[in-house]
Amino acid sequence: MSAARRSNAAPEVPAEEQAVCYEAASLLLSYPDEQLLERLPVIREAVAQTRFAGQFEAAIAQLETLPLAEAQAFHVQEFDISRRHALHLSYWTDGDTRRRGEVLAGIKQVYRDSGLLVRLDGELPDHLPLVLEFAAIGDRERGRQLLITYRASLELLRLQLEKDKLPQAGILQAIVATLPGPSPQTYAEVQALHDAAHPVETVGLDGYGVSGPQFVELETR
Repeated sequence: MSAARRSNAAPEVPAEEQAVCYEAASLLLSYPDEQLLERLPVIREAVAQTRFAGQFEAAIAQLETLPLAEAQAFHVQEFDISRRHALHLSYWTDGDTRRRGEVLAGIKQVYRDSGLLVRLDGELPDHLPLVLEFAAIGDRERGRQLLITYRASLELLRLQLEKDKLPQAGILQAIVATLPGPSPQTYAEVQALHDAAHPVETVGLDGYGVSGPQFVELETR
């Protein structure tokens, strides 16, 4: 996909359309169960009313065709066991460093500041489906700001899903298309995006051989 097609469409995307995108993405990136499978026709119908229908199609089709047990095994392998497609936003920029605890506490504070009761259900507060649900049906302004703050994490996840040719890549393409600015095409460009947003940060792990704060290094297959 070209850089032009990935460029930001946020000024043209109505808030309601963004909310549909975020809620559909939250559901489709969550651990699949029978309830999710039953809701697939509703999800498809909802995203069909947005410009993002094509990006969601592959992930929806996968859930429609795989037996539930296989869909669950796929999710565990690709999003829970493997670090290549981690759904925890702070993992990509802070790894397992001491700073990550401060970052997670900051996200919890965002939830508290919204005045809403956000149920974590045993998940870390930076779990992408949770952040997306918060942005969709909780506090849209604060939720969207979290996505913007962790734009680099979203882009790294998108690039890795694209590299591994997983159907969920389209979901990440849709999410970042609602955020300001064009999507980076390389890891170095993502690093530059992160540096611009966090110019004074110095915490990170060795990553992709570019200067400044580093992103975590992905495991190989």
